[in-house]
Amino acid sequence: MNKVLFNYLLFSYFKTILKTVSIFFCFGLILNLFEEMEFFKNLDAPIFMPLMLTSLYVPSVIIRLLPFIIFISSLWHFLQLRNSKELLTLKIFGYSNFKIFFILATSSFIIGWLVLFVINPITSKMIKYYEQTKSQYSRDIDHLVSINKNGLWIKENTEYGHRIISADKTRNEILENITIFNLDENYNLVKKIHSETADVSKNEWILFKVKISKFEKGLVQESFVDKKLIVSQYDYQKISSLFRNFDTMSFLDILLDYKKFQNQGYSKRYLDQNLNSFLSLPFFLFIMTALASILTMNTLKKSNNFTYIIVGLIVCVAIYYFKDLSLALGQTNRISLSLAAWVPVFVVGLFSSIGILQINEK
Repeated sequence: MNKVLFNYLLFSYFKTILKTVSIFFCFGLILNLFEEMEFFKNLDAPIFMPLMLTSLYVPSVIIRLLPFIIFISSLWHFLQLRNSKELLTLKIFGYSNFKIFFILATSSFIIGWLVLFVINPITSKMIKYYEQTKSQYSRDIDHLVSINKNGLWIKENTEYGHRIISADKTRNEILENITIFNLDENYNLVKKIHSETADVSKNEWILFKVKISKFEKGLVQESFVDKKLIVSQYDYQKISSLFRNFDTMSFLDILLDYKKFQNQGYSKRYLDQNLNSFLSLPFFLFIMTALASILTMNTLKKSNNFTYIIVGLIVCVAIYYFKDLSLALGQTNRISLSLAAWVPVFVVGLFSSIGILQINEK
C-alpha cells in the first residue's frame, strides 16, 4: 500500500509540474511572439520565422524561472492534497508532513540535476541557433563584436572609414597581441597597427610596443613607438557586457571547457557566477518546495485557494527581487559573484528549515 501511495504522490506531483510548465510556456510563447513579429514586420523573412524563433527562445526562459515554477507547482499540489482530504489519508497510512515534504522536495532536487545535464545542453543550443538566425536579419551591423576560437574581433566605423580590431587574448582590462586594420570608406587598407598589449579600461585605448605600417601608393612605411593612443567606441566594460548572455553556454560547456572560455576572453568572474548559478539550481528547487509546504501544510482544513495564490505571488516577487539584490551586490564587488548566486539559497533555506520543523510537529 505504501508503494502505491508513494507512486501516486510522485505521479500527481509531476503531473502538476507539467501543467504549470505548459501554462508558463503558453504565456511566454504569446508574449515573445509579439516581440518577434515587431522585429520582423519590415523584413523579408518567412512568415513562420517569428513563431519558430519564439519556440527556440521560451524554453531557456522556462529554465530561468524554474524555481518559481516549482514553487507554484508545489503550492498547487499541496493545496490539492489538503482540500481533497488526500493529505489526511496519507497521514493515516503513516506519511507525516515531513515525509511528504521530503519525497517531493527530493524529487525537485533530482529534477534540477536532470535539467542541468539533459535539458540545459539542448536549450543552450536552441538559444545559440536563435541568436545566429536573428543576427542574420539584423540591420544594425555597422558595429560588431565577436569572440571565437581565434580571439576577440571588433568592427567599428570611424570618422575616416572603418576599423577592424583583433586580439588573441583578453586578460581583465588588457588585450594581448592586437592587430588593428584601418580601412577607408571603400574598404581599402590604409594603415595596419600591431601592439603587444593594450589597456582598454577606457574608450581611449593605450597601446604598448607598437608597430605601425602605412600603405600609400603601393608603398609601405613602417615605424615603431613605445606607446600610442587610439579612441574607440568600446571600453572593457562595454566589451565584457556583450558576453554576459550565458544562455548560449550549457552547464556541461562551462564545466568541461572552463579554461577554454577564459582563453577566448570570457570574464572569469562571470563564468564563476554562471557556474555557481547552475550548481545552486537543484538546491534552490528543493528549498522552494520546502517553502510551499510551510505555507500549506500547517493545517488540514480546507481553505480559499485565492488567498494562497496572492501569498504565492508575493513570495515569488520578493524572492525574485532578493535574487536581483544579491546579484547587484556581486556586480558592485560588495560580495563575490559566486557567493551572490548562493546567498538567496542560504537565506531562504534558513527560513525554510525553521518552518519545516514547525510543520513536522503538526
